[in-house]
Order: sequence, then structure tokens, then C-alpha cells
Amino acid sequence: MKITFYGQSCLGLKIGETHVLVDPFITGNQLAKDKINIEELKADYILLTHAHQDHTLDAEAIAKRTGAVIVSNFEISNHYEAKGIEVHPMNHGGSWDFDFGTVKYVNAIHSSSFPDGSYGGQPGGFVIEGEHKNIYIAGDTALTMDMKLIPMKTSLDLAILPIGDNFTMGVDDAIIASDFVECDKILGCHYDTFGYIEIDHEEAKRKFYEKGKDLMLLEIGESIEL
Repeated sequence: MKITFYGQSCLGLKIGETHVLVDPFITGNQLAKDKINIEELKADYILLTHAHQDHTLDAEAIAKRTGAVIVSNFEISNHYEAKGIEVHPMNHGGSWDFDFGTVKYVNAIHSSSFPDGSYGGQPGGFVIEGEHKNIYIAGDTALTMDMKLIPMKTSLDLAILPIGDNFTMGVDDAIIASDFVECDKILGCHYDTFGYIEIDHEEAKRKFYEKGKDLMLLEIGESIEL
């Protein structure tokens, strides 16, 4: 599994020969728009954790160009289906076996509305069980005890957690979250994009390191392989 960071919470996953894009927000991201060309991104599926613009802005354009299937909650799926895009609706606690692995839509504590204020369903995260590696994409969330349910079923190789604070949990709560999901390898997201969520990178890494954990903060466009 290859994971590429495109800024904010946008990720590209290459699982086998399948390309999965998560929460595409690039053209509106001042840190990413000059580095990443959405016309060059590959996507067979687009996973959306919730409806906020900093997670969905480029979903429609990419889906229409690539023919990607949008996977999200029922309300977000209905929104894009009405635009002629193929969708796969889900809701909390449900799982589905896709050709790249099993996806479960799990709880998140946040809000979810489209830029025009319309209802975007309830926010969530995704647990993806691939053929060889398992990951948790938390989406935008506070620290929640529901995270303790994840390792009861799935042993994680990577947890992708928001760490920017203010709108989501910050570094200290993300460390606790990594305890809850029983995963010491963390990829940070949802930081630095706006003034409210700027972080001290070295301090964040140090705090995780002191707890025996590895926090990765990738440059935009940088990839890792599991």
C-alpha cells in the first residue's frame, strides 16, 4: 500500500492496482494548489469523511473526469448521485468488500455540512483492511472512546489522525487516540492549512516520540509505503 499526502486531509492510496483518493481539497488549499495538479490525479474511488469544503472541494471535478465511485455517508452520496456521479452510500458501523479491500465507516465527533449550509449527514472515518495492510483514517474528529472499538476487530498498521487542534483533536489527544486504536505508527493530517491549525512540527514529533510512537508529517506530494 502506497500513501501520498496531498495536503490538509487529502490522501492518495494505491492498493494493488487500485487508486483511492480521500477528502480531495487541493485547488482551494494555498499550500497545495501550486504543487498538485488535480487533472493528473488517478482515482477509482473517492472516500469522503464528511461534507465540509476542506474535504470535498475537488471531489466532483475529479469524479467526473476519472469516473471514480464516491464512497461516503448516505446524505453525501445522494448529493453526488444527483450530479450524475456513481456512488456507494454507507453509514456508521457498516462494512463493504470493495475490490481493494474491506471498508468500514466508523464514528467521528465533528459536524458535517456542505458550503451552502445544506445537511451533510453525520461525519465519520474509515477503517480499510487491505490484503496485506490495515489503516484507520479518522477524518475530522475529537478524541472519542469509540476508537477503542477498532482494535477489537482490526489490527492496524497505520493510523491517520488529525493533529491541528481547534477544529479537531490536537497533538496531545491524538497521542491518546493512538493508544485507543493500539497503533504506534501515525500519519498526521489536518494541520498548517489555516492559521487556526498551524502547529510546531518538531514539538509534535517529540511528544509522540516520548510516548514511544512515530509521528510522520509528510511534505505535500510525499509518499510512504506500508
